[in-house]
Amino acid sequence: MIALDTNILVHAHRRDASLHERAFATVRDLAESDGRWGICYHSLVEFYAIVTHHRLWARPSSPDQAIDQIEVWRGSPGLRILFDSESCVGELEKLASEGRVTGGLIHDARIVACCLDHGVGELWTVDRDFSRFPRVKTRNPLH
Repeated sequence: MIALDTNILVHAHRRDASLHERAFATVRDLAESDGRWGICYHSLVEFYAIVTHHRLWARPSSPDQAIDQIEVWRGSPGLRILFDSESCVGELEKLASEGRVTGGLIHDARIVACCLDHGVGELWTVDRDFSRFPRVKTRNPLH
């Protein structure tokens, strides 16, 4: 299963994002395919926070627009929303230690822990910080 990181979702949603066209096409193709794909619940929360943030965008997405976008993705029959399980806590602790995680990088470690827990084969992201977690394969599909 492929999982998408928050940044892919933001680029796909925001028309004024630098990688919008490629991200939109990538997510659309994935959503319309027969394959299973996932988004960590944490990434959906981050997505909402980022696209509605008034300091990040000249015209941020409204809460309704953000929710509507999430609902569109949820309508994809292949999508699985990946929730943290109890075992994710132990995995997060290992990842934080192995990756020498500090500050905001803990959010990336949480996404990786969730992906590992759900058997995700590949995490698609434009964020190079995930390279500190070699137990999950990452790929930038927007190159």
